[in-house]
Amino acid sequence: MRKIKSSSLFAILFASATLFSCQNKSDKKETTQKTNNKPNIVFIYTDDLGYGDIGANGATEIKTPNIDDLANGGVRFTNGYASSATCTPSRYALLTGVYPWKNKRAKILPGTAPLIIDTEQMTVPKMLKEKGYHTGIVGKWHLGLGTGNVNWNETVTPGPNEVGFDYSYIMAATQDRVPTVYIEDGDVVGLDPNDPIEINYKKNFEGQPTGKKNPELLSMKWHHGHNSSIVNGIPRIGYMKGGEAAKWSDVDMADHFLKGAQDYVKKHKDEPFFLYYALQQPHVPRTPHPRFVGSSGMGPRGDVIVEADWVIGEFIKTLEAEGLLENTLIVFSSDNGPVLNDGYYDNAVEKLGDHTPAGGLRGGKYSLFEAGTRVPFVTYWKGKIQPTVSDALVCQLDLLSSVAKLVDSETRVDDSKELLDVFLGKSNEGRESLVIEATSRTAFRKGDWAMIPPYDGAAKNKLVNIELGNHKNYQLYNLKTDLGQEKNLAKSNPEKLAEMIKDYEAILGDNKSKAEALELH
Repeated sequence: MRKIKSSSLFAILFASATLFSCQNKSDKKETTQKTNNKPNIVFIYTDDLGYGDIGANGATEIKTPNIDDLANGGVRFTNGYASSATCTPSRYALLTGVYPWKNKRAKILPGTAPLIIDTEQMTVPKMLKEKGYHTGIVGKWHLGLGTGNVNWNETVTPGPNEVGFDYSYIMAATQDRVPTVYIEDGDVVGLDPNDPIEINYKKNFEGQPTGKKNPELLSMKWHHGHNSSIVNGIPRIGYMKGGEAAKWSDVDMADHFLKGAQDYVKKHKDEPFFLYYALQQPHVPRTPHPRFVGSSGMGPRGDVIVEADWVIGEFIKTLEAEGLLENTLIVFSSDNGPVLNDGYYDNAVEKLGDHTPAGGLRGGKYSLFEAGTRVPFVTYWKGKIQPTVSDALVCQLDLLSSVAKLVDSETRVDDSKELLDVFLGKSNEGRESLVIEATSRTAFRKGDWAMIPPYDGAAKNKLVNIELGNHKNYQLYNLKTDLGQEKNLAKSNPEKLAEMIKDYEAILGDNKSKAEALELH
């Protein structure tokens, strides 16, 4: 008998083991996909990312390869909208399918605000739970918690878990607001009971330093508004005392939420799941991890966009490794348009260079002009959605009714249009019209036209250097020929203006009177 050399034997055994391992991985993926025959659904939601902040929408000065892969491999919408030009209202609309201007409490909230979604109200996670989905949120919440006078040292309720989420791992409001802690299923993570948390948005606690009075303690200088309690050298909005062991590390936040999203996917891969993965980037304070500092050449704002792109890429890799990518519908978007200086000195303006966050649109965050609400908007489903660019008018409002159709739910919400075929790239027939909102002011989109009613108030927010859309007269723009909204056609086209006003007021209906809700001049 011929003897086999030990090295040859080892090679044979290694090859066999490798083949077995690969077969196991293949079987694992196939088993997972067969077990979970309902499509998983993931919303990836960025914070203050502008239409022009991604390569797929024309950015050349900043690199977003992972976001671009989603956009170029799915449906990239050129007329995709958040409902609002600020965060809380957009998040409310995303989850409820209801116009936020119908809810007077759907405004930018302090960290102590009560929950603004009624626990009896239909939501995306609640609808999906009814169809057998496990539902989770990881990241930014900012829709209020509790019923008022929250005790952060006990379980905080109601919150995400009471409006449809089986699992929640969140920050209460925003990265620049207190409390600066993570909350898991209503409980502050890592809280030392001997060091209770106290929060106040009106009055500081005795002996506690602030950004206004103690600039020597700051690692980040405030520009406006952010001069209260200091956490990790960063001055915040609101006052906080205690909870030292529970306070988050800002530079690790992106990694922290990424791990939370990855862990959620791995834990629930054998059942259909809905994950709302709400990133904090590029909202202020912009605190990129050291490995991303300098990566964009644009300062912290550019660096956190690069960081956001990276965590999205890592998350997609996890879906693929777990055999889930071909059975997962991914929706990527942003809660509102861009802003550069939003409260801190971080060189966002000085280092912008040739980059255009608004992508040629007028305005930005807080604005009724297009850049306030027209945002990056992508749907991706490997093997199910063919790459296409769609000009259909769609809004994040429409996701509830459309996802309901996908999972054979009869749930529909009036404001939320059922546009499943549009989101899947099978149709280009989007919604006919849309009312957009910015800080309690509303405007109207229909076809190629945009109409902004008259409003009192400053034309520009000088602190952030953004045009708000306020004017003493009606504004009417043809976006097909004037995307930058430079030529007001209200006087030269009175027939179109009258038509737009009539349709706009028909949608507003009894929810808001012209004088009370719109504060028209």
